[in-house]
Amino acid sequence: MTDVHPFMTTAEDGRTLIPGGSVYRPPSEHSSLLLQVSVGCSHNRCSYCAMYLGKSFAIRSHAEVEALVEHYAKLPPAPSGRVFLCDGDALILPQRRLVAILKLIGARLPWVTRVCCYGDTRSVLRKSVAELTVLRELGLGMIYHGVETGDEQSMAAIVKGATRAEVIETAARLRQAGIAHSVIVLLGIGGVAGSARHAQETASLLTAIDPPFVGALTVTPVPGTPLHAAWTAGEFVLPAKFALLAELRTILAEARFSHCRFSSNHASNYLPLRGVLPADQPAMVAALDHVIAAGDERLLKPERLRGL
Repeated sequence: MTDVHPFMTTAEDGRTLIPGGSVYRPPSEHSSLLLQVSVGCSHNRCSYCAMYLGKSFAIRSHAEVEALVEHYAKLPPAPSGRVFLCDGDALILPQRRLVAILKLIGARLPWVTRVCCYGDTRSVLRKSVAELTVLRELGLGMIYHGVETGDEQSMAAIVKGATRAEVIETAARLRQAGIAHSVIVLLGIGGVAGSARHAQETASLLTAIDPPFVGALTVTPVPGTPLHAAWTAGEFVLPAKFALLAELRTILAEARFSHCRFSSNHASNYLPLRGVLPADQPAMVAALDHVIAAGDERLLKPERLRGL
């Protein structure tokens, strides 16, 4: 989800506190204060992602972050009591910088109850469990992780920069540190040819990592990305609407969770579902079975209402 920052972006002396352009955050962080500690994404090679096209990765200086926090300290608290660290993978910052930022938030924004950010295998595995635990003790409560797929072939094809084993180790490390792990998977990312394999391997990976939160999105070829170029050239074929729902059904039916809030209510999806697994698993699978068997597009979200 993209935002023009909801708070003022210039200080009283006219200094720009947030670099120009949009910033991104998960839908569940819609009412969080956005604190931009870096610009862009340090990987920025995923074939489907247009979020940071044209942005060179940079870590903002502590003075810049401090000025922004001081500005926010003069404003009313965010309704959620949360802060979301932007941009794409704020967790990649060196440990000392993250510690300083979290201490600054704690000192100047005492209303903050939880800090969240995007992270991935590279940023998590650069830190020990002890370092991650320190971050959690200073307020870092959740990492949003775009896993996308459990299929090694699809991971390589989309240049995810991770392996299945690294995703499993990432989840284990976050669990040991006590940081919540919110996982994102992408329906359709394996294309028609890899659709069944992507769904089955994603279900088995989710079983292996057992995250407390999962969000299923639907891949959308965005102009300017390698995936879009492959799609327009016919080299990547996106599964049809009901085939995408079949992937979702496989994931829901085959994945095993201890306790997971699972949702497919992102704007990109054709059928919004939300529930707590395993308790709601039978009902959610039954709902999918009904829609797939009916084959009626009137039961799906209209294209005009879909978005990124």
